[in-house]
Amino acid sequence: MPDRAERLAAYIPGLRRFARALLRDDPASADDLVQDTLERALANWQRRHSDKDPRGWIYTILYNRFRSECMRLSRRGAHQDLYRTPEPALPAIEGGQEAAVMHRDLLRGFARLSENQRAVLFLISVEDLSYEEAARVLDVPIGTVMSRLSRARETLRRYMIGDRQPGPRESRRAK
Repeated sequence: MPDRAERLAAYIPGLRRFARALLRDDPASADDLVQDTLERALANWQRRHSDKDPRGWIYTILYNRFRSECMRLSRRGAHQDLYRTPEPALPAIEGGQEAAVMHRDLLRGFARLSENQRAVLFLISVEDLSYEEAARVLDVPIGTVMSRLSRARETLRRYMIGDRQPGPRESRRAK
């Protein structure tokens, strides 16, 4: 049986994707978040439920660290916008390629989702967690996961067909 470091190493690519999705492709902060998550997982390995797959437990650690950092920054009054996708991170459009435009629009639509919707959509659609696993990671009821996922998919669908109404963040700023 592989040791805990080897087991954790298998989850690094997924943790990096999740961290980058939460931090809007800020690679340095995402890598810091993953490193902090892995350190905490190794330090608390004995506390996990040994009869279960540790994937959900590790994603929970990452998400809780992300939420804690967001709360810390909001208490300090930080002016850093964690919810904006930097333009260089979006794919370039070369020669009018339809796929590049759709990919760019999909990333922009994803960036406009609320943090809760973005996290649920990512965990279920990209990381392929079950509704139950996602509910455990996010510490919400399974019905909340299904509701957020439905709203996220509908918002993204509307955005992709050209309905560019302000998302939750933009409408709050406009008030």
